[in-house]
Amino acid sequence: MMKTTRMAWHKGFRWFALFSLLSATGAAWAQWELDAAKSAVNFVSIKNDAVAEIHSFPGLLGYVSAQGNVQLGIDLGSVETLVPIRNERMREMLFETARFPSATISATVDPEIIAAVAEGGTMMTDLTFTLALHGAEKQLSVPVALVGESGGSIQVFTTRPVIISAADFGLDTGIAALQQVAGLKAISTAVPVTVHLVFRRVDQASVSP
Repeated sequence: MMKTTRMAWHKGFRWFALFSLLSATGAAWAQWELDAAKSAVNFVSIKNDAVAEIHSFPGLLGYVSAQGNVQLGIDLGSVETLVPIRNERMREMLFETARFPSATISATVDPEIIAAVAEGGTMMTDLTFTLALHGAEKQLSVPVALVGESGGSIQVFTTRPVIISAADFGLDTGIAALQQVAGLKAISTAVPVTVHLVFRRVDQASVSP
């Protein structure tokens, strides 16, 4: 019971920290809000040069402002690999969530593109974004598709995976530690990431308790 209570407290603290971080950037004054239940951030790990496994981050929070400022927060402690001990090792040895509980993605999209898509259109564009992860920041570019839906939502998804280099964010040491503790010959340090986000107009979004 005590362990369950501690886990619930830490999860609540991570969400509070993530919300506070995004609010500090002004993203709380949003025109569009992320529908986390319909969104996904997935990444693929490759071990022993042959076995690929898909993992995800269910803990997402995001906004798009009327000026086109995009903010996405990822709760790294929510990492889901479908193996509990591996989840724990990734949190503690790779992401070091006690020190770096979240990652953030920030970008700017032309408001005219958002307006056109919101009317039910589809748009393909290259999006330059800043990824803040594990105490480091790096600008990356990725082709994305934006699709407007009649229900008043916009889907945004990568049209090809984004390759994240562990060394760029100081994660290579953690990968080496995971490799050793799991007794593996190798774990890839270049990680493909795919993103599928669904945003709803704030005036249509329900407020979570």
